[in-house]
Formats: sequence, structure tokens, C-alpha cells
Amino acid sequence: MHEKNQPLKMIIKVSSQNKFPSKNVFVPLFQAELPSLQKDVLFYLPPDIQKIALDFARKNFRGEEGEIKYIWLSSKKIERITFLGLGERNKWNTAKSQMAARRAAGFAKNEKMEDFSFYLREEFGENYKESSKIFALNFLLADFEFSRYKKPSAKAKPVKNVFLCSTEENLKDLKQGSEEGKIIGEETNGCRALANSPGGDITPVGLAQEARLVALKNKISVKILDEKDMKKIGMGGVLGVSKGSSEKPRFIIMEYRGVNPPAGGPPLALVGKGVTFDTGGLNLKPEQGIYEMHMDMSGGAAVIHGLAAIARLKLPLNVVGLVPAVENSTSGSSYRPGDILKSLSGKTIEVLNTDAEGRIILADALTYSLRWKPGFILDIATLTGAAMVALGNHCSALFTNRDKLQKKLFEIGKDSGDKVWPLPLWEEYGEEIKGTFADIANVGKVRWGGAIHGAKFLESFTENTPWAHLDIAPKMTTNDAEALTKGASGAGVRYIVELAKRYEEIINV
Repeated sequence: MHEKNQPLKMIIKVSSQNKFPSKNVFVPLFQAELPSLQKDVLFYLPPDIQKIALDFARKNFRGEEGEIKYIWLSSKKIERITFLGLGERNKWNTAKSQMAARRAAGFAKNEKMEDFSFYLREEFGENYKESSKIFALNFLLADFEFSRYKKPSAKAKPVKNVFLCSTEENLKDLKQGSEEGKIIGEETNGCRALANSPGGDITPVGLAQEARLVALKNKISVKILDEKDMKKIGMGGVLGVSKGSSEKPRFIIMEYRGVNPPAGGPPLALVGKGVTFDTGGLNLKPEQGIYEMHMDMSGGAAVIHGLAAIARLKLPLNVVGLVPAVENSTSGSSYRPGDILKSLSGKTIEVLNTDAEGRIILADALTYSLRWKPGFILDIATLTGAAMVALGNHCSALFTNRDKLQKKLFEIGKDSGDKVWPLPLWEEYGEEIKGTFADIANVGKVRWGGAIHGAKFLESFTENTPWAHLDIAPKMTTNDAEALTKGASGAGVRYIVELAKRYEEIINV
């Protein structure tokens, strides 16, 4: 199963600008750049091709954002030059850089290019290393297609090789950046493949098996707790939610020990929701809301593959990843509205709605994470539809119990491409989830503010450890504006990697 879940890998190489390993060449251009086109952009092409390309561009190309025009040549070295419009230079930003790489991927796939050379401009990032990382990562995201259960489309063909071209002095930076982007892109696509897989294949036991395979491949230690183990330590939240399903729960523990981690530094704890299928339980979901619920383990998949990316990049920190894996199903043994569950922390949870199960299993995982005395906890979950109502589907909701970290956590989202937007965690919302017959209720007593109620619930299990919660429900699947194939988006993987890279900065605020 694991091998079939793995997306195809694409080779990204670097090349000197005057050596084109492919006969297909992409030239990215800004608007109003034609006057200096020959001197600043086309200078690396053979003189005869420079003139043809320049004449074509002046007559046919405006450089508008997303514009693509190409010209066929009779040259043996270069057969086709494709111009890619970048839009106005003064409006250029990281998000547009990401989209340019994805548009190049989409065009190359549809044109069935097996390979191409791309003249990489420094403007794609803060420097050439960052530019090549952004290009490689986003090209891989756009080149991905989940075709495990169907024949690949005959209309498009995955690209096998991409050659990033620049001057000799930039090649080392291009190589380093593209390798990093390739790793992050591959693990994000691995997360997408795992989240796309049907709930009948990826059960809690199946998710644990996938985690074990990923861990073994990347030299990450892994331990799986079964039902008996969880009963022994008192994980009443995970066990309560799983009661209605014949698929037995698992609790996944992954540990990465970094290369030369800061001396005595506390680990980063990652916690991901692993509901492999969510019917809503006895509070059954409607027809419109149940279809994609095999992706309700997207947070868990992000933790598994985010940890793999950290290990492959050999980042200098220690990380623990925890994924409570359950199926929330319906049967005569299902947990009920009105039930009271005793969590691992000892706090009792009053179940007002069985479809608010994610926070219940995460409560046990957050408590378990405290055993490592982490410097920071990040939990990732497709937690609430309310987050989507509040934010639409272009970013995830961010919550933190440390106001001074909010700006940095927001910037991590912006820079990684996993955008987030902060929402409040005021005490007033906590009053609305106080239990009548137990310590805490799993939903609010008022209809409004559901995403915040979920975050306040989770906060109560952190024991004031620095913590953030990403509600990735708005980003569980891709949207049309992203230029990605339909299905799971892999939200969270890029955020995890960027957080790990800045971890020392975060714990020292």
C-alpha cells in the first residue's frame, strides 16, 4: 500500500545558462520588460535565436500575469521557447512566484513535455537559493496527480526532468535551494496521496502502518500504542470516540533526533488529528458533508510527512510527532450525546455533539505530548466547518496562547506558502464551553464562534505550554485559484518545516 501511495518523483537539476539540456526553454518575463529584453533576459541564447525570440516577443507578448506564448524553432539545440508572463514588477511577491512555477508545470504537463530548461530569475525569491527552492517545491505540487485508482489522464503527462538555468556563480545556490524545495514538495505530495486514499484502505491500523514505513525510511523512531496500551494509561478520549467502529484505534508516536540539536533544548511537539473516516457518529453528517471525510486525517498526514521532511533536511532540533488515529462511526456501541469521557489529563469531557470528535482525541494527544516537556506544541487538525465560514478556503485559522508569538507564526505561514490568519482566544469564549455535568463540554453552548470554541477546548489541555493550533479545515482540499489538481492540499507540511527551521527563534521570544 505504501509504495502505491508514493507520488512519482521528478528530477530537478541545475545547469549553466548557456548549456540547455532540453530543447524546450521557458523564459519568464515581467510587463514592460521588452525594451531591455535582449540585454537582461535573452543574452544567454545563441545570437540567431535571440533575434527570433526578440521579434516574436515584441509582436506577440505583453508579459501579463499568467500569459503564456510560445514559438517553434528549426534549431537543433532549441526547438521551442515559451514565454511566461509574470505581471507588473512592482506587484511581484512570493505568492505570485509560487503561482508562476505552478503555471509552468501545468503548461508543460498539458503540452506533454518530458523535460524543459527554465531560466530562473533571482526575483522568484530573496536570493537564488530561495528562488530555486520556491520553484522546485511549487513545480512538484502542480505536477502531482493522484492516480492510484485510475488510469493517468492521456491529456497530460508528468514532467520527468526540469533544468534550472543561471550563471555559473549561482549554480551552487540553485542546487541547494532546489534540493530543499524538492524534499518539501515530495513530502507535501506524500501527505496529499495519503489523505486522498479512501477510508476503507487507510483505517487507523493502516495509518499507523503508513507512519511506521515513513519513519523507517527516514530513520525516525516510531512506536504504536494499541487499544490495550491506551486503556492502561487512561486515554478515555481516544477510546470513547473509537467505540462505535469495528476498526480499532491506534496512537502513533514518532521521534526525530536532530543533527547537533541545541544543547539541552526542549523538543518541538507536533500533534495531528487522525480521524480516518468521520461519519459524525450518532450526530450523523448530512449527505453534503460526509463525502470527503476520509480526509479528516489530513492533520495526522501532515505531521507524518512534515516530520519526514525535517528528517530528510537534517534540521538541528528534536521533534516528537503524535497522531491519535480513530474512525468515528455509528453502531450500537457508539459514544452518545450526553456521555461523559475521562481524558488522559483526568479532566472529564461532556459530549454534546459526537461530530466534534477531533478535539476529544487531540485532548489526549496534547496531554501525552507534555511528557517530553516541549518548548512549543503545534497541533494541526481539520477541526471545524466554522473556520471555513470565517475565512473561506484560502488560508487556515491560527490560534495561540502566546500573543507575542502571533506575528511570527503568521509570518511562517506567509513565507512557507501555508497561509494562516489569527483568530482570538479570549476568556469569554472559554465560559461558553464549560460543562454542566463535566469539567468541559466538547461544543459551545451558543451557535456562534465554533472555531474558537474548538481552539479554547484544546488550549485547556496544554497546561499553559507555549502552543498553537492550526484549523486546516478551510485548506483540506485545493481550490481552483491554486492551479493544483483536485483533492487533498497537503496543508501543514510546509508550515511544519518552516516552523522547525525557526524553532530556536520561536522558543526564545
